[in-house]
Amino acid sequence: MSSQDADDEDSTLPPIPPGSKNYITPEGYAVLRAELFELMDNERPRMVEIVHWAASNGDRSENGDYHYGKKRLREIDRRIRFLTKRLEIAEVTDPSVHHGRDQVFFGATVTYVDEVGTERTVTILGIDEADSLKGQVTWVSPIARALLKAREGDVVKLVTPLGVQEVEVLDVHYPAPKVA
Repeated sequence: MSSQDADDEDSTLPPIPPGSKNYITPEGYAVLRAELFELMDNERPRMVEIVHWAASNGDRSENGDYHYGKKRLREIDRRIRFLTKRLEIAEVTDPSVHHGRDQVFFGATVTYVDEVGTERTVTILGIDEADSLKGQVTWVSPIARALLKAREGDVVKLVTPLGVQEVEVLDVHYPAPKVA
């Protein structure tokens, strides 16, 4: 991996497993695409203008606007490259096609109970869109991998740092198809 590639990786996101697709919901894809266009159409041109203005003020060695602007431009360009790469390899998958089914696939909201009786609900989403604070997990997470392909009533094995646990799938739900 070149230093350019390393710079383009967002360290807050888990890497996509080699040979895997970058699964994402239509909503997640739209959010990333909107961010990319906001950066390219608005934020970057605005920052270029600021840097140009700051550079025209003369001595750049002690010019905070110039140095901050150049740094921010690098950050914007890095994010643009990252988003472009992620969108290019995105495999948009609509979970609503599984509406009414009881088997766990990408996009499912799954309620399960562990061995000690703790009930949890998670939604299995793409790496670029899952938010653990909202009960969303990536499809490459241990819990998602354990749940995928299971059906309501199935007991699956979840490998954790504390050992193997059994969890029972209580409910599987998908969003309803959108009416055009």
